[in-house]
Amino acid sequence: MLFVIPEIIQSNGYPVESHVIQTTDGYLLTSHRIPYGKSPEAGLRRDKPVVILQHGVLSSSADWLIIGPENALPYLLADQGYDVWIGNSRGNTYSRKHITLNPDTSSKFWDFSFHEMALYDLPATIDYILKRTGRKKLSYVGHSQGTSLIFAMLSMLPSYNDLISSAHTLAPAAFMSHSKSPLLSLLANFAETFGVIHGFSENTEFLPSVPFVQKTLQLLCQDGSPTQNICLGFIFQLSGPDYAQLNTTQIPVIVANVPSGVSTKQIIHYVQLYRTGHFRSFDYGPVKNMQKYGSKIPPDYPLERIAAPISLHYSDNDWGIDAEDVIRLSSKIPNLIGAFRVPFAKFNHIDYLVAKDAKSLLYDDLIKLISK
Repeated sequence: MLFVIPEIIQSNGYPVESHVIQTTDGYLLTSHRIPYGKSPEAGLRRDKPVVILQHGVLSSSADWLIIGPENALPYLLADQGYDVWIGNSRGNTYSRKHITLNPDTSSKFWDFSFHEMALYDLPATIDYILKRTGRKKLSYVGHSQGTSLIFAMLSMLPSYNDLISSAHTLAPAAFMSHSKSPLLSLLANFAETFGVIHGFSENTEFLPSVPFVQKTLQLLCQDGSPTQNICLGFIFQLSGPDYAQLNTTQIPVIVANVPSGVSTKQIIHYVQLYRTGHFRSFDYGPVKNMQKYGSKIPPDYPLERIAAPISLHYSDNDWGIDAEDVIRLSSKIPNLIGAFRVPFAKFNHIDYLVAKDAKSLLYDDLIKLISK
C-alpha cells in the first residue's frame, strides 16, 4: 500500500509530473507536480500562481495525498488554479539518491539534519521551480519539519525572502521545549544517559523502512484486525489522541508510508531543540562547535532576518508542537500574518494531513490566506 505518487495522482484524475532536482552538495530530490486541476481549461492558463508543499520529519510527499481528492490540500489547490509542487527532502523514499554516495553503504550520505535541508534542499527546489515556471515568486506551505526548513532558510539566506509571496506553517517546529511528545522525551532521556546529545553516531539512518515490516504493519492495522487499537495507540503517542478525526481505514496507508527515510542526526537535532528551548544550529559539542561556529554554543537562527509574510497554524492537542511555543515564536516573526488556532480541541499533529474535516477546519481558510 506504499504510495506510488504519480499513479495515485493520475488515478484521481489529475495531471502529474516528476522532477529530479540536484542540490549543490549532490543530493537528488524528487518533487511531484500537479500543474493544474481536473478542468482542461486550467492547463491553458499561463499565469498560474505556484505553491510548494513540504512534508514533516519521517514523512514524504505521500502524506499530503492520503485523504484523497475533495479533501487533500494538493488537489484543492490545483482545483483553485494553483501550480502545485510537492517536495521531498533528502533521504526519504523519493529522494534517496546522491551523485556519488550510496545511502545503503555510506555514512556520509546520512550526515545531515534539517539544517542542510534548509541550506541546500529548499533553495535548490525554489530555484528550480521558479526557473521552470517563469514565475518571480511562489507561496509555501510546510508541515512540522517543513516549517523548520522555511524558518532556517529565510534566516540564513535572507535573499530568498524576496522569492516568497507568503509562507504558511502548520504545526510550526522552531521552539519545542513544551512539547508533550513521549518520543522526544524518551529520546532526550536516552541521549542524556548515553551521552549522544551532541551527535555521537549520528551518521546513520533512523528507523529504516523495511518492506516486510511495513506489510506486516498494514495487516496488523487494517480494519477488523484485533490489533488495530495498538496501531492507533502508537500513532496517537506520536501526535496526540484524536479518535474523531482519524479515518481508521487509512491507518494501513499511514503506516505504509511512515517512516519514509530520516537520518539519526535529524532526530538528534530536534531532541536538542526540545532540551534547550532554542531554535539553533546543530550542537556538535564545545570542541567541534568552536571549529565550526567559532563559539562553544551553536548560534540561534536569526529569525529577525525573516521578511516574508508568515502565518502560523497551531492546535491545542498537538503533542509535537505546543501552543505555548507557537505563541513564543509568533513574537519573533517580523512580518507575521497571524497565529491561527485550529477550531477543534482534539486536533493533533497528523490531523493537519489526515483529519476527516481538514478541509473545513483548516484548508478552506488556508487557501484564502494564500490567495491574499
